[in-house]
Amino acid sequence: MKNLVLILTLMMSGLVLGQTEPIKLVFDVTSDDPDVHRMAAKHLQLMAEAYPQSEFEMVIYSGAYKMVDKKASVAGEMLSAVVNKDNVDVVICEQTMKRHKMTIGDLIPGVGSVPDGIYEIVMKQKDGWGYIKEAK
Repeated sequence: MKNLVLILTLMMSGLVLGQTEPIKLVFDVTSDDPDVHRMAAKHLQLMAEAYPQSEFEMVIYSGAYKMVDKKASVAGEMLSAVVNKDNVDVVICEQTMKRHKMTIGDLIPGVGSVPDGIYEIVMKQKDGWGYIKEAK
C-alpha cells in the first residue's frame, strides 16, 4: 500500500512539474457575491504565482463592480497584492463604472479599465486566450 501511495505521489508531482508551457487566461467575473470575489481573487493569485511565464487578465463587469472598489471590496487586500505582478491585469468595464457612478479614483490602485468588458473577453478569446467564468 505504501508503495502504491509513493508511486501515485511521484506520478502526480511529475504532472504538476511538467506543466511549464505558458498559457494566456482571461477570468470573467460578473457576480455580486462576495464569496465569488474572494474565490476569483484567490484563483488569480495562485495561477499567477504558479505560472509566472503565463499571462492572466481578470475582467470585472456587471454586478461584480464592488470587487475592485477600494472602499467596498472583500478581496481588496488579495487583489492589491496580485495586481502589480508583471503577468497580471485586472480591469473593469467602463460601462459598468458609468452605471455605478465610479471613477478611476474609486478603484483599487493598479486596477485598469476597458471600454467594454464583454468585448474585451471576446477579443482575448479570439487571440487564443483560455476562458474561466468565476461563479458559484
